[in-house]
Amino acid sequence: MTGMNRTTLSRRTLLRGLGTAVALPALDAMWPAFGAASRLTGQSPCRMVFCYVPNGVIMQEWTPSATGAGFAYQPILKPLEALREKVTVITGLTHNTGRALGDGPGDHARAASTFLTGMHPRKTAGADISLGVSVDQLAAQAVGGKTRFASLELGLEGGRQAGNCDSGYSCAYSNNISWRSSTTPNPPEINPRQLFERMFGQGDPNETAESRERRQRYDKSVLDYVLSDAQKLQAELGATDKRKLDEYLSSVRDIEGRIAAAEKAAGSVNLKELAPGLEKPMGVPADYAEHARLMFDLMVLALQTDQTRILTLMMAREGSNRAYREVGVTDGHHGLTHHRNNEEWIAKIKLINKYHVEQFAYFIKKLDSVKDGEGTLLDNSMVVYGSGLADGNRHTHHELPILLCGRGAGKLKTGRHVFYPKETPLTNLYVTMLENMDMRTSGLGDSTGVLSQLSELS
Repeated sequence: MTGMNRTTLSRRTLLRGLGTAVALPALDAMWPAFGAASRLTGQSPCRMVFCYVPNGVIMQEWTPSATGAGFAYQPILKPLEALREKVTVITGLTHNTGRALGDGPGDHARAASTFLTGMHPRKTAGADISLGVSVDQLAAQAVGGKTRFASLELGLEGGRQAGNCDSGYSCAYSNNISWRSSTTPNPPEINPRQLFERMFGQGDPNETAESRERRQRYDKSVLDYVLSDAQKLQAELGATDKRKLDEYLSSVRDIEGRIAAAEKAAGSVNLKELAPGLEKPMGVPADYAEHARLMFDLMVLALQTDQTRILTLMMAREGSNRAYREVGVTDGHHGLTHHRNNEEWIAKIKLINKYHVEQFAYFIKKLDSVKDGEGTLLDNSMVVYGSGLADGNRHTHHELPILLCGRGAGKLKTGRHVFYPKETPLTNLYVTMLENMDMRTSGLGDSTGVLSQLSELS
């Protein structure tokens, strides 16, 4: 164990064992005597999370009919209604750069690539891709040095990074939303085991592949290796911190066990029948909800332990044609979105849309259950959920489905439906979020300024 004395506990304290380093959640002991008051007055860091869904949504089942507070939740958003006081539904935002602008077909590639960049991609299926830096990476450049990982890029469906995926656009455009530079995307990690090992199995500079293999061969938890350190720490903590630490370590062990169970089950799954063309490495659950919730739980732990403050997650790659048998939909998602007003197809898309929101609602509720300063992790976060397409049938890029959850460390006024004038750039929201994290920027993509009506003062 490093970083502790009998008076205070360093925020960077790690429980160490062979090839393992387990970060800790925020504990009362991490603030000096007389420092608790400052912790309770907004000193918790603000986090930024983006969750992307492909292929648009059925907008009439998403968009509330009234603005302001007290609006009725439409069917697709119903899973979030219990947390309505911490959710803002935003209507009217547009990605003009997602439109053809003379480049012809390729709306899916443009939808994903412009979502966080606000830049029109160069149409190419070759290596000469060109786009722009995404908002998450601007934030990572500013605050990433304060955490172990500047950012984490995650996903729930794998995809190629080269070749033609959409009408002459490179697969890199369809399968990434995070871009480190104009030519360098950040491919998402989709394997919970690999993410878990990054967070807990490689924290020690002495970590080797051999030690990881030995631990897994003997079916031992990472916590078994840091048990001695954990016991020493428990002896130094007060009753409240002991409870917090026990709950946190139990969560880590639970997630590790679920990953192991998923790995054992993966060998018995017929991938060709489940999702034609989908490559699933070991550790990825066959059940979509289990996969999503494992990744969301790991995201919560990453934020809770301040391993990162910037996260992105693709709920599926753009243009995804996976089936959602979990809700009785055996047809491919992308194919269904070209419904041509077929009511049976539309009904199936609604099921998929709501199913995605249900998984996201699990994440939001989990964030709101973790104490952080005087509030919760959700209170000290800005979490965007949305798509680069509105109507998937017509491939529209205006009045996009966008949610903003969390209070941004007290800087956001939530619990409302806010409607903006047509053609307001979505990037204006991102510039506002950057400023809420005390980052000054000359703009992002096609932004024209900040959004009003989001803060407590506007």
